[in-house]
Amino acid sequence: MTNQLSLYNGALRMVGERRLGSLSENREPRRLLDEIWDDGAERFCLEQGMWAFAKRSIQLDYSPSVEPPFGYIRAFDLPTDFVRTISLCSDPYFQCPLLQYSQEAGFWFSDLDTIYVQYVSDDLAYGLDMSLWPETFVQFFSAYLARELGPRLKNGSDQQKLEVQYKTMLTEARSKDAMESPTKFLPSGSWVNARSRGTYRKERGIY
Repeated sequence: MTNQLSLYNGALRMVGERRLGSLSENREPRRLLDEIWDDGAERFCLEQGMWAFAKRSIQLDYSPSVEPPFGYIRAFDLPTDFVRTISLCSDPYFQCPLLQYSQEAGFWFSDLDTIYVQYVSDDLAYGLDMSLWPETFVQFFSAYLARELGPRLKNGSDQQKLEVQYKTMLTEARSKDAMESPTKFLPSGSWVNARSRGTYRKERGIY
């Protein structure tokens, strides 16, 4: 089961330190890991990908109390559990990407009255629910802790090795996560669309 202690021990293994028996064990590596954790380790790791396990989809209506001074006429509050945007769309099936919008100072701005948003969430039921974390993300998280911990230890950890390990684990986690998402196709270009219309007309005898 993934928890804070298991993540700590994964990091300690990577830097060549012995395991912790508990989160209250009076050892310097544990205190250092606590500092890294409290500095925003969870949110940092969630920011590194568009993780399927952390994805949240919502419908947002514009905030009537906020009136943009110019440009887009509607403002939408960013959710309190927002980490990063995955997609903004004009339809609830997320088939029509919203291209005309901006994100500033805790708001999304658009000309629509309602938007549909998918984003990485750090809510306890989404991104911070460790029971949802795939093993590759767990390994990446421990690799991040190890990379941050290494320079602070006195055992002479190989920082270059920890950096390579971190990047490798991140790549693997992103790749595995991408495989969990539905297949996406790029929209057809104007040339393909024109060819398709021409084929359709010829088949119907339309000239």
